[in-house]
Amino acid sequence: QVQLVESGGGLVQPGGSLNLACSASGNIFIVYTMAWYRQSPGQEREVVASAADRSNINYADFVKGRFTMSRDGANHRIYLQMNSLNPEEPAVYSCFADILQPGSAGRGHYWGQGPQVTVPS
Repeated sequence: QVQLVESGGGLVQPGGSLNLACSASGNIFIVYTMAWYRQSPGQEREVVASAADRSNINYADFVKGRFTMSRDGANHRIYLQMNSLNPEEPAVYSCFADILQPGSAGRGHYWGQGPQVTVPS
């Protein structure tokens, strides 16, 4: 069994900062891509940033220069430092991981529970 556990999120004023963390644990052989997604009410889920490994990190255009993702490969953790948050981007921010389990369990996609980020206008 694999679990993704997130922490962080909450209420922040416009222009403020928040930091999210996500840790994968359980029966893990290899962790491939890890990523952050977000979904606002009435909107489709969209990728915020993704990391194939510690150095190959890609960002959505709408967060470039404001958000920084980092990955601790040895511990299967990712972080998202969010700066300059604006009232248009409160959402549920979810952690994603592409994980290969040992043996016959195979490879699958896993999601965290998604902390809420609120930015009042």
